[in-house]
Amino acid sequence: MKKNNYRLSFPEDEKRHSWLPMLLKAYAIMDEGVKKDIEKYEKSGKKLACRRGCSCCCKTHRDIPVYPIEIVGIYWYVIEKTKEPIRTKIKSSLILHKKDEPCPFLIDNVCSIYPMRPLACRQFNVFGKPCAEGEDAFYTRPHDVLNPTEHYLARALYETVPFYNIYDEDEKIEFINSGKLNSLVRILQRYPWIELARRISSLNIY
Repeated sequence: MKKNNYRLSFPEDEKRHSWLPMLLKAYAIMDEGVKKDIEKYEKSGKKLACRRGCSCCCKTHRDIPVYPIEIVGIYWYVIEKTKEPIRTKIKSSLILHKKDEPCPFLIDNVCSIYPMRPLACRQFNVFGKPCAEGEDAFYTRPHDVLNPTEHYLARALYETVPFYNIYDEDEKIEFINSGKLNSLVRILQRYPWIELARRISSLNIY
């Protein structure tokens, strides 16, 4: 894995998977936008509270939206990029996971799919004090939650539209603005990840 600014790069994988460059570019657009928004908040005197190892939002959020291309990205990352013992821990978590429980990809209080975490996760940032155990700052103190610039999300989603076999520029815009793309969203905590667990079991890689 190589990183150039905000754009993650997996050269060989991107040659084999036509959807992967779209998703990586979308994530880069979002990451750049969020970084700029965070800088604006910090200039106004607010301090980012999110740190590595802080996983409150992974536990309290029960309706994280994921787009179909993001689901494919998670499958690819877990199957082809994670190593042992994390891969086996992910498999166990997916098998034991029940609908509406916290994110099954939170392993040992760390996001096991961090490079491929969904757009929704990339946008959620909290300022001020760190979240208390069990706190969802979106409800308890929304004034401390980053309100991301909307056009970054639109630009990110635009990059992924060819995944849905839509290539005409006007049709791509209509696909997003009409809500057709959002109608395809699934909820991460309710998605049947057991199939991914089965795929991991079939790898026989130790």
